[in-house]
Amino acid sequence: MFLAGFGAAGLIIAIVAIIVMVLVFIVSRIRKCPSDKILVVYGKVGKNADGSNVSAACIHGGAKFVYPFVQAYQYMDLTPLSISVDLTAALSRQNIRIDVPSRFTVGISTEPSIMMNAAERLLGLHLDEIQELAKDIIFGQLRLVIATMDIEEINTNRDKFLEAVSDNVETELKKIGLRLINVNVTDINDDSGYIDALGKEAAAKAINDAKKSVAEKNRDGSIGEANAMRDQRVSVATANATAIAGENQSLADISKTNASRRETEAESLRRATAAEKIAAAKALEEAYVAEQLAEAARAAREKASLEADVIVKSEIDKQKKVIEAEAIAEQFRRQAKGEADGIYSKMEAEARGTFQVLSKQAQGFKALVEAAGNNSDSAVQYLISQKLETLVGIQVEAIKNLKFDNITVWDGGSNADGKTQTANFASGLMKSIPPMSDLFKMTGMELPSFLGNEIKKEAVKEVVVETKKAPVKVAKKTK
Repeated sequence: MFLAGFGAAGLIIAIVAIIVMVLVFIVSRIRKCPSDKILVVYGKVGKNADGSNVSAACIHGGAKFVYPFVQAYQYMDLTPLSISVDLTAALSRQNIRIDVPSRFTVGISTEPSIMMNAAERLLGLHLDEIQELAKDIIFGQLRLVIATMDIEEINTNRDKFLEAVSDNVETELKKIGLRLINVNVTDINDDSGYIDALGKEAAAKAINDAKKSVAEKNRDGSIGEANAMRDQRVSVATANATAIAGENQSLADISKTNASRRETEAESLRRATAAEKIAAAKALEEAYVAEQLAEAARAAREKASLEADVIVKSEIDKQKKVIEAEAIAEQFRRQAKGEADGIYSKMEAEARGTFQVLSKQAQGFKALVEAAGNNSDSAVQYLISQKLETLVGIQVEAIKNLKFDNITVWDGGSNADGKTQTANFASGLMKSIPPMSDLFKMTGMELPSFLGNEIKKEAVKEVVVETKKAPVKVAKKTK
């Protein structure tokens, strides 16, 4: 019984322990998001409306259960970043370069769509890396805004300038998940002195307006005072003309003195005004000179750009010609190789044909020797006998076509052997062709007996020689 009770208690303890472990595990997987951070849960977090996987789930505030094995999490810091942007030599719409030192304050946005951009592009980056990335974007957009505005507009209408900068910069920062918190432009300067000239011109105008106003008020006061004095003097003069006679003289002197004083003041005012106008004109002249220098610099830059384009184009044409020459050389090489291969194939075919002919001739001669009872001499004689007609024809053709225009023979009668000179000439002409038996002897063979023996030489008694134009004239010598 005791053991049974102990076993039931142990089972209950084990179940409770398992439940506690499960609860501890569940609690350990719940992640709370502080107010100054964004909780990014990534992994298998769901699907979009088109069926594609959601890249991450961004949570600002609250808590989220992170499933083990299929999900992970990271935090992104919402601490604002203060970025000092000391932009120098930015080109305005008037082609005048200005310096615009400023400070921008940015931070990761908590808007849902922009938080997703931050999760996709900034997750895992440190604050200094995010600051450098934002700084590059701000530099580019600030230069773009300055290039679309005049210096007067930037200097006098700061609200419009800051609004344009904020719109452009924030639009680009949202693409990477950031938002623009504040923009502070400390000062605007330029190396050409254009802004200083504008300030001097405005100051000179304000001073001139103030002096003009003072002079006008003084004039009105003097006129009113003079009128009052005149009325007073007229009234007194009417009552006591004699007493006023001396006073009138005094008033005349006073009037002259006042006139001299006003002339002096007017001359002083004229000189001051002229000096101020001269200073303003000089400032404008310097501004015009600065603009001319800027235009000259721009023309030089355009000229350099044009020269660079021409040089690059020439280099491209040169490379193109080199490539075309190499292609032509390659084409000639291939053509030459093809011709060489064709000649080789032709010569190889001729060699194979010659080899086949000689092989067939050798086989035929071998069969002829076997038919002659393996007697090679008889076979050779047979072959020669087949060529006798051809050889005789060649001998006849040797003198057949000899043409003599005219032959004159001085015949002195018969010789000791009974032959005339004419007969000896014709006989010698026929003997110039070697007989058949001599041909066989020159080749080291004997004429076969079935062709007959050598015919003895007989005297030629009479020869008639035909010529092309006339018969041979024979003159006999008389005793």
